[in-house]
Amino acid sequence: MAEDERSRVAPESSSSPNPNPCPICLGPITQDSYLDQCFHKFCFNCIVRWTNIIASKHSCGPSSVKCPLCKTENLSIVYGFDGSSFQRHYVNRDLRNSEFFSEAHRYRLKCYYTEPGNLADKVKVSSYWKSHKYRQQNRWLHDWLRREIQAVTQEEDVDIIVHHIFGVIDSFRRDAVKHSKISTETKQEEFKLLVSQAVRPFLMGRSDRFVYELELFLASGLKIDAFDRVYIKHLGWNIPEISKGEEEEEEPDGTHEHEPSIPYLYILDQDSDDN
Repeated sequence: MAEDERSRVAPESSSSPNPNPCPICLGPITQDSYLDQCFHKFCFNCIVRWTNIIASKHSCGPSSVKCPLCKTENLSIVYGFDGSSFQRHYVNRDLRNSEFFSEAHRYRLKCYYTEPGNLADKVKVSSYWKSHKYRQQNRWLHDWLRREIQAVTQEEDVDIIVHHIFGVIDSFRRDAVKHSKISTETKQEEFKLLVSQAVRPFLMGRSDRFVYELELFLASGLKIDAFDRVYIKHLGWNIPEISKGEEEEEEPDGTHEHEPSIPYLYILDQDSDDN
């Protein structure tokens, strides 16, 4: 009788252990996360705590950490992979306290995880191309590119990337002036392809969305702060630091109020401890 009971329990108990537990907590992995060099997998909270503990043992916080399994040096934790893009939490760096990563950077990063709705129609992107405004210089483009790349990569030193992308855009503009007989549709597709190819090594899965955001900014014809206010108002967000201004900026023609947009995913580099 006892043997029969054991035989009934044995298969159930043998299948209960998790075949791929988190190496730190030994439980099921929550929020899959990987170290960027060895690609060992952990719970996000577990590996962030691990890196914080290691960093706290040094008087000067290290910029890398050894994997608890293979001892390989890693610079960051990769997480939030959605099939085309991912997030990174860098060792010993908290963007919440970073001087360069402002509220405006956070808002721009948040935009990349939010459906923009009909904003392209509001700023009249199609009219921007049909009226050949793409041949004109935009005096605020360089500063916008710098902040945008900083926000998306969550890196402060992006001067080389910005210089490269700005050069591609300016070269396209000057070439468009010389070859004015090429159709608008062809020029728009050429622009999107050139910029996408230029940013893909740096932004990877966010390259196409970057091109879309770039078109919105250029087509709006607005200064950076005015563009921000129009964008935030369109999405129905409340960001006082950005929304307020000395006077109400004129929005592009055809602007209409609508329900607030809600981000479908918003993960920022931080230790999100639910406990």
